[in-house]
Order: sequence, then C-alpha cells, then structure tokens
Amino acid sequence: MTMLPLPAAPASSPVVPSLNLPGSLTLPNGRAAIMGILNVTPDSFSDGGRYLDTGAALAHARAMVGVGADLIDVGGESTRPNSTRISAQQEWERIGAVVAALASEGIIVSVDTLHASTARAAAEAGAAIVNDVSGGRWDPQMNETVAATGCAYVVQHYRALPGMPGESFDYGDDLVGTIIDRISSQVNAARDAGVAPDKIVVDPGLGFSLTNDQCWQILEELPRLTSCGYPVLIGASRKRFVKALGGDVDTDSAAIAAYAVRAGAWAVRVHDVAATAAAIARKENDGE
Repeated sequence: MTMLPLPAAPASSPVVPSLNLPGSLTLPNGRAAIMGILNVTPDSFSDGGRYLDTGAALAHARAMVGVGADLIDVGGESTRPNSTRISAQQEWERIGAVVAALASEGIIVSVDTLHASTARAAAEAGAAIVNDVSGGRWDPQMNETVAATGCAYVVQHYRALPGMPGESFDYGDDLVGTIIDRISSQVNAARDAGVAPDKIVVDPGLGFSLTNDQCWQILEELPRLTSCGYPVLIGASRKRFVKALGGDVDTDSAAIAAYAVRAGAWAVRVHDVAATAAAIARKENDGE
C-alpha cells in the first residue's frame, strides 16, 4: 500500500448519525456502510462497458453484496471528465431493469442520477436512495421529486461536472469551511422542498471541482464535515487524486475508505468491496 498523505486516523470510529430509509429497509447500526458502485454505462472512467448488459450488472451487484456491500449505487450516466450527457429516458433504459431486480431481492438500492424523472422512476421500482452528484442543482425538479418519493437523499457539493464550464477550484482561505457553507445551502434548499432532515446525507464531492491537493485536504479535515450533523458519504475510489499516488489504485482506495470510516464517514462508495471490507476490518482490529 502507498503511504497516504494523511494524518493518523482517530483511535476509534465516532458514532455516525443514522439514516431514515423508506419502508422497512435498514442499514447496519454501529458501523459505516459500504456502498458498492455499479456503473451500467459504456463510458465510465473505471469500468465503462463491463456491466452494460443487465445480466452482467446483476451478477456483479450480487457478488458485491456477497463480499460485504450493504447497498448498491446504480448509475446509468457517466460523470467522468468531459463525459457525454444523455437523456433521462436513455438513462432509465439502461438501469431500470437492474434497479427493479435488485430491489425485488431486498437489496438496498441507491440510484446515481442528475434527472428528477429517473429518481421518480427508480423510487417506484424500489430504490431507497437518490444520489445526485449535483445536490439538486442540475435538475430544478430534483429536490421536490425526492421529497415526494420519501427516498433518502445524497446531497453532493456541486459547482460543475468535471471538465465542464463553471468548474472552479478557488475556495478562498478556508477550503473545508467554504465547502460546508455551500453544502449547507444545498441542504437547506432540499429541506425547504420538503426533504426530511433524517433522510439527508452529504458528500463533499471528491474530484468534482477540486484539485488533487484539495481532495486530500478535505479528507484530512473530514471531522469538520462529520460534525455538521448529517451522515457523510465519501467517494474516493479510483479517482484521479488516488491514481496520482502511483500505487495499486484499489489497495490505496480501500485504505482511504478505511481512514474515512475511522474519521466518521457514514458510508464509503467503492468499486472493490472485498478490498475495502478487509481494509476497514484491519484498521478496526489494529486500532490505528
């Protein structure tokens, strides 16, 4: 494993706020959740095209659950730098059958989407969480739609999609404080639209309008974000700032996830679930 540019993790994981999921669905209490990434896309930066077939997607999701994933984040539109935008209809054609099948098996499904109509359809198919990388800023109907569905809602800090106009890396003298202020504004908009506070998760959006150094700084100061009262999702897996370390990207991604858990993250969003589960277990056993 590459030496990470991070301080020592806290001696123990703090208690994280719980999340109110729809129906009778629950996530484990007393530990962070592992969110397995399922890209049903031809062009995602890491595994685009591997799971575009419904059968392959379902097999991979079940395999991730089998090695420790607590929920599956299903996405049908890539947000990698300079990726091509698709319609909500195209997105749903890619992921609809996958979302419905996984939900019917009792698997907790999160849907990664910018589109309110996709969020609505996913909720009707059994999805429990809407994960919007724009945090309600891309589609003006998203906040109201999520509120109406009763789904939990991941509100990610947002300026622009990577490589698109509006991307900016200037956050003044206090990066994390500015990120917290900006996410708070997005959360307030969601709450004003009717989303219940106990259904909100926040995500600093590592890799989105952030330099490599800024991503590391957010991780280093993660307790500031986790102290704001909402569950925090961290998604570092296979991102540019991790690849820049020059080591094995999945091993390093797993180590970052384990660090984030010890620093108070509610959940970590990852590609390699088995490696992440093992890294978290080692960190807990070692008491590092």
